[in-house]
Amino acid sequence: MLNGKQKRYLRSLAVNLNSSFQIGKDGLSENLYKGVNEALKANELVKVNVLKTCETEINEIEIEICRNCKCELVQHIGKTLVLYKKSKEGKIILP
Repeated sequence: MLNGKQKRYLRSLAVNLNSSFQIGKDGLSENLYKGVNEALKANELVKVNVLKTCETEINEIEIEICRNCKCELVQHIGKTLVLYKKSKEGKIILP
């Protein structure tokens, strides 16, 4: 569980990230979960953009991704989610 100071630090790192994944009309799928997991293992911090064509509510999407990928939500602004999962290598050192 991340505290406020850690979330602020991760949000500051996420400003320079481009969206790694986009969720559209197909919604959530196993391939999306696999891709997000791989990206989290490699980078620890991932930005996901939900397109207007997605019929699933953004709150449901964030819950499902966090549950299936075992990651934490850092930020949810509009249709953009920032996710974090600590890897074994520990590339990002939290305060």
